[in-house]
Amino acid sequence: MSQLLQNTLYLLTPKLSVTRDGLALRIEQDRQLKLSLPIHNCDSILVFGPDIYVSPAAMRLCWENGASICYFTEWGRLEARVEGVPQGSVYLRRAQHATASDPDGSTALARAFIAGKIHNTRWLLNRSARDAAGENDAMPLRRASEALAHLLRQLPAAPDTDTARGIEGQAAALHFDVFKNHIRPQLRDSFPVDGRNRRPPRDAVNCLLSFLYALLRHDCVSALAGVGLDPFAGYLHADRSGRESLALDLMEEFRPWAERLAITLINRAELTAKDFSHREGGAVELTDNARKTIVAAYQARKREESVHPLYKEKVRNGQLPHIQARLLARALRENADYVPHLFV
Repeated sequence: MSQLLQNTLYLLTPKLSVTRDGLALRIEQDRQLKLSLPIHNCDSILVFGPDIYVSPAAMRLCWENGASICYFTEWGRLEARVEGVPQGSVYLRRAQHATASDPDGSTALARAFIAGKIHNTRWLLNRSARDAAGENDAMPLRRASEALAHLLRQLPAAPDTDTARGIEGQAAALHFDVFKNHIRPQLRDSFPVDGRNRRPPRDAVNCLLSFLYALLRHDCVSALAGVGLDPFAGYLHADRSGRESLALDLMEEFRPWAERLAITLINRAELTAKDFSHREGGAVELTDNARKTIVAAYQARKREESVHPLYKEKVRNGQLPHIQARLLARALRENADYVPHLFV
C-alpha cells in the first residue's frame, strides 16, 4: 500500500517499486500502476521494510526537487535518509555549533527540552487520570504527575547537561512505571508493558511507541532542515555518528503527544493484539494493516487544531515542530532562551 498524506508519501507494502516518469513518481506493485505522483506534490517519502525499491532515477528526481527519502525498518527505526545538498544560513549553523561548544549554552537548551518533556508528560498523566475508570488507576497516575512536578522544580538548578539528563531519566522511569495505568483494565492482558524497550521492541506497546516515535522523528528532522539547522548537532543528546541528535532533542517535548495517540489507539480498540506479530528471539512487529491504521491516525491527529500558547492563534498539530524549529533558530541567533511547546 502507498498513501499520500499531507505531501508525505508512505510506502508500507512489500514489493512496491518507485520509478521516474518524467516529472512524476510512478508507484507500482507486480507491474501494476498504483499511483502516479507529480514531484511538486511530494515533500518526503517514507519507506518501511527492506522489500521496497526506489530507482536511482526516482531518487535523483526527489533530491533535485527538495524531497527526502527516509528508510525505516518494519518496526519504525530510521536506517537511512537520502536528500540533496542541505540549504540554509551558514551564520545560523555557526551559532548552532558555537552554542553546542559552550557548556552553559548547551546545558540551558538541554534543560529547556527536558522541561518541555516533563511538563507535557504531566499533561498526559493528568489527562489519563481524569479519564480513568476508577481510583485504582487514577491514583498512580496522579502520584507520578506529582513526582514529575518535583523533578521539574529541580531542573533549573541542574549545573550541567549530565545532571539534567539524570533528571530526564528519572522522569522517564517514573512514567513508564505507571504506563500500564493509561490502558483500560480489560485490555491490559493483551497489551502488557513493563518499562521501555526497543531495538527491537519486545511487546506490542513498545512496538507501537517506536513506530510513532519514528514518524515524529522524521517530522522533527524536516522541521529543523526547513529552517536551516543541522539536525545532527544537538545539545541534550550526545553527538554520535549518523544520529540526528538535534531532532531527538526537539522531539522530546512531543513524545507525550505521540504517546497519547498510542494510548487512544489501544483504548478505542483501533488496534488489537492481532495487529502485532511475534518473531523468534522475542521481537514484536506491526502487521501491514496496523501500520496503515497508525499512519492514518497520526496524520488525522496532525490535522487537529489548537490555540498556540505564544501566538494565540489556531494552528494544526502538524505545524508545531516547524514552529518550534523557528523558535529554536531565533533563540540561537539572538542568544536568547528557547521556550518549548507546552500542551494544556
